[in-house]
Amino acid sequence: MGRTKRNYPRKLARKLRYIRDRATLSQTEIAKRLGVKDRASISQFENGIIEPPLPVLLEYARLAGVSTDVLIDDELDLPEHRPKRRKS
Repeated sequence: MGRTKRNYPRKLARKLRYIRDRATLSQTEIAKRLGVKDRASISQFENGIIEPPLPVLLEYARLAGVSTDVLIDDELDLPEHRPKRRKS
């Protein structure tokens, strides 16, 4: 791992919020589903304060039914369809 600061995907936070909203989950509910310790972390992901760990990004992608590429590539948009709410 290098020491230079890497570019943060500009649209990631917005995409994460969109996925949660479309799945009709609260921050607490999605934190449980993704294995995140608390709701505050979800808020920080959605506000672009911190980046989610890779396993969390993978779970967001699975929830949305998309590849992780769609989440991290600012050139790609999320599909318009509403993801099905999976049972935990």
